[in-house]
Parts: sequence; C-alpha cells; structure tokens
Amino acid sequence: MLRKSLQEVPASSSNMMTSFTWAWDPSKSKDLLSAMGVSHMENQENLPLDIICKGCPSKKRQKVQEKERDQLFVIARRQKPSREPTPGISWGALPDELLLGIFSYLPLSDLLKVSNVCKRWHRLSFDESLWYSLDVTGRTLLPGVLGRVLSTGVITFRCPRACVGEPIFKNSRPLRVQHIDLSNCTISVAALQNILCYCHRIQNLSLEGLVLSDDIIRSIAQNSDLVRLNLSGCSDFSATALEELLKKCSRLKELNLSWCDFTADHVKASVYHIPASTTHLNLSGYRQNLQISDVRILVGRCSILISLDLSDSVMLTSECFSDFRQLIYLEDLSLSRCYQISPATLLELGEMQSLKTLSVFGIVIDSSLQVLTETLPHIKINCSPFTSIARPTMGNKKNSDIWGIKCRLILQPQDAL
Repeated sequence: MLRKSLQEVPASSSNMMTSFTWAWDPSKSKDLLSAMGVSHMENQENLPLDIICKGCPSKKRQKVQEKERDQLFVIARRQKPSREPTPGISWGALPDELLLGIFSYLPLSDLLKVSNVCKRWHRLSFDESLWYSLDVTGRTLLPGVLGRVLSTGVITFRCPRACVGEPIFKNSRPLRVQHIDLSNCTISVAALQNILCYCHRIQNLSLEGLVLSDDIIRSIAQNSDLVRLNLSGCSDFSATALEELLKKCSRLKELNLSWCDFTADHVKASVYHIPASTTHLNLSGYRQNLQISDVRILVGRCSILISLDLSDSVMLTSECFSDFRQLIYLEDLSLSRCYQISPATLLELGEMQSLKTLSVFGIVIDSSLQVLTETLPHIKINCSPFTSIARPTMGNKKNSDIWGIKCRLILQPQDAL
C-alpha cells in the first residue's frame, strides 16, 4: 500500500502542528468522499447509461436517450432481412398461346371481365378462337354490338327471340359465320340485309317468322355451300327471288318453306326448282295452292327424299300414294289435315317398306288410330305433332345446341355486351 507523509497542517483552533498519513483504503475513501460532499460510485465503467446520466441535467439525459434509441432503430432497420423474389413466372411473361388456352375455359361473363384488365388481355379476349360459338337467345343487342361480335370471327351464332339493333360493321370484310339462327327475333329488314350481305360461307340458316325482301333472298343465294335453310313463316319476297335462290343453292339437303306468305306462283317456283340433292322437305300449309300435279313433279325431281311434310294441303287425295311409293328412301311422311284423304286408304302406305313414321293428325280419329296402328305395326303413327326439318333446335328451350352444334359462350341476363 502506498503511503505518503504529509507535512504538518495547522489546526484551525490553535497554532499547534498535527501530522497524519493518507492511506488508499476503499472503506475509508468512501467516508472521506461523503464528508467532502461527493457521491461515491463503484464500477462506474460498467453502469447503465441511465445511471451514469443520473447526475446530468434532465434535458441532456433525454437527448442522450433519444440518440441511443435512434441508433438502435437504425441498426434494427439495417438488420431486417431482405425479402427474396417469389419463384415462378408472372402473368405478363406468359405467351399469347397459353393465355388463350386459359381464356378458352372462361364463361362469357368472366371473359368480358378479363378484357378490361389491360390492352393485351383485351386483344386476346376477343380473339376469334374464343368466339367461334355464341348464344344470345332472347337478349337485347344495342346498335353496333352485333357488328362487333360477328367481326370477332363467330362461326356459330344463335339469336332466336332477341331484339337486334343495327349491326354497324367497321369494315367490309366477309364474315366467318357459318351457322345462324335468327328465328323469331326482332330485327329490321335493313339490319338483316346488312348482316347477310357480308355472309358468304353460311351452311345452316334459320330466319323463321321474319319479314324478308328480295335483296335478302339474293344475299342468301350467294352462299353456295348452304345445306339447311329454314324460311318457315317468312314473307315479303317474290317468286322470282325464290327461284333464283333455289337454282344457286344446289347443295341444299334440308329445306323448310312451310306456311310462308306464298301465292300459287311461289309454290310453282318451289316445286319446279327444288334442288335434286334435297332429302328433307317441308311444304306444308299451302291448302289449295299445292296440287296433285305439283306432288308428281316434286317426286320426280327429288327422288332421294327421306322426310316429306305436305300437311294442310287440302287438295291432295289418295292418288298421291302411287307417287309416294316411288320414294324408296322415304322414312317420314306427314299428311296431317289433308282432309280429302280417306283413313281407309292409309293402309296402302303399308306397302312402303322404308316408311317408319306417319303423321295424319286430323284425318284419323282415336278409334280408327288404334286399328291403323295394329295393321301397320312397323310404322309409328302420330308420334310427333311438330316437324324438325331444317329447324335449328327442338325440344327443351334451355338447349343451346343448333343443328347439333353446342354454343360455348352464352350471354346470361346479368351480362352486357
């Protein structure tokens, strides 16, 4: 221990000299510092900052604490682990072919939604491969909508009982549509002509119940690949235009001209110019205008008929049966409400081995029907009151098929084009 001798220090109370020794003793130094008014701190270098700053002014201590907190925050922020990118491919990196494959599974409502995502998706969502078949049955199409929809490349278009505005096409390019059903829809003659004048590839067409014109008939005639044509209940076109249509559409297989606003000239034009390729024909509803001589000419022209409907032709008699027997491929025959045909003479039709169904509503009463059924067991009699010749859809109204083709895109009531 270090000892140091001090010189004598005079006492305050006397002139007498007193001597003492300073010894570094922790226990004594604590008492000595306390007597001097100084606080004693042990291990000061290891004390927390708040204790060290205890004797400091409050503002200074607050600044030191804030500085320490800011330093800790900076350190913690710097030490935060960086987020690594998620492995995979973004939607923007997908090729057009893959996106089109995904869009092909979407219903019409979702396809219209994704078209609003970006310009690229809008372009892809209206690609012709997605719009090859469309069903807008019973909906209202505002002016311009139909022109835009058909221009996307629609091939199969089902639009019965719909309200169709002016189509408005932006260019004069021919449409790709091949199957059209506009039966009983509300559409002007001008709008219908505007649609059909761009159609050159139609194979199946149904305009049942519409008002037509000679220009419309001539537009139909430019479709040389036409196979099925349903003009049942149509009106306002001439016999000359009809004759021109039948001459140009030489590949027709199914033709429905029933209950049109026909004169005798229209009937003559039909009978004399029906293509020889026709296998299914409906000429019902012409009462006095269809004569026995017309049937004879018809049978001579169309020897490969499979289905024939001549209902409501009151001028026909059993004399026609000899002509029917020449149709060796005939399977379905309808003579309903041909009142000059005697029920007893119907037995003669049993000689036709190819005949499978016979419709004679209004001719045979219930009691005679049972006898006729037992006599002709190989023929189904009065099994269906409606004809399906050239008609796009039969049966359930919810069926979205036309001529056996299912429509992929279906416009629902909540959707808007």
